[in-house]
Amino acid sequence: MGTATGIIRALNSGIKHIAIKRFTLRYPEEKLKFVGDGYQFDPSTGVGIAGLKGRHMLFHDHCTGCQLCSIACEGVAEAIAMVKVPDKQTQNKKSIMPQIDYGKCVFCGLCVDACPFYALYMTNDYELSSFSKEGLIYTPAQLAVKPYVEQDSEIQITDRGATHG
Repeated sequence: MGTATGIIRALNSGIKHIAIKRFTLRYPEEKLKFVGDGYQFDPSTGVGIAGLKGRHMLFHDHCTGCQLCSIACEGVAEAIAMVKVPDKQTQNKKSIMPQIDYGKCVFCGLCVDACPFYALYMTNDYELSSFSKEGLIYTPAQLAVKPYVEQDSEIQITDRGATHG
C-alpha cells in the first residue's frame, strides 16, 4: 500500500507541473528585465533599499579615500583594494580609490553599506564575464562608467543618494 501511494503522489506532482509555464529563459537571447535602482543603503535611516546587486558604480567626486569599503570587504571576500589614482580630487587628499576584483566579489553589498559619502552603489548590470582573471579587475575609472540601461532613466545625485529619474 505504501509503494502505490508514493507512485500516485509522484504522478500527481508531475501532472500539476505540466500546466505551469516554465521560468527558464534562453540566455543570452532572452534576459531578465530589471526595473529601478540597484542596491543602495541609506545610513541616516539604517535601511537598505532593495535592488539587484550587480556591478558597482563609483562616483569619484564623492569618494574621500577613507577605505571603509575595503575594510568592510576584508572579512568577507577581500575583493576591494585601494589604488592610487593620477587625478587629484579636493575631497580625496590621499588620491586613493577602490578597485574591485569581481573574481573574488560575492556581491554582498557591505561595501555600499559602509560608504558614508554615497560614493559606491550597486547597479543592475549583471553581465561581468571575461576571458581572463585580469579582465575581472575593475579600476576606479572602469567603475565610474554608467551602466547601459535600455529604459529611459538616468542616475542623478541628490542629498540622500542616487536615484533613477
